[in-house]
Amino acid sequence: MNFCSQIRNIIGNFALMKGIRIFLVSVAFGLMILGSVGVKAQCAMCTTAVESNNKSGSNATHGLNNGIMYLLAAPYLAVAVVGYIWYKKYRRKNIEMNIPHEKLNLN
Repeated sequence: MNFCSQIRNIIGNFALMKGIRIFLVSVAFGLMILGSVGVKAQCAMCTTAVESNNKSGSNATHGLNNGIMYLLAAPYLAVAVVGYIWYKKYRRKNIEMNIPHEKLNLN
């Protein structure tokens, strides 16, 4: 096999590799979603304040945990919105790829 036929094989197999890549990413994302566990994490001062409020019968624990989750999700949401806008703005539509079928001279 010469170099040009190897390049053609790689380009021909790109669609198959792209499909496999999409499948693997979707499987990994699905496993992350299915394997997730609810987290209730707080700093030391918040933990003591919540424990004392919880013993007194207050429902501040639920509100504090919701606030932590809100603060955790905000940066990810911002990055997702910027990524979506960037994708929509810079993607190319209906572009023809004119790749000549010539031998490559790599001297």
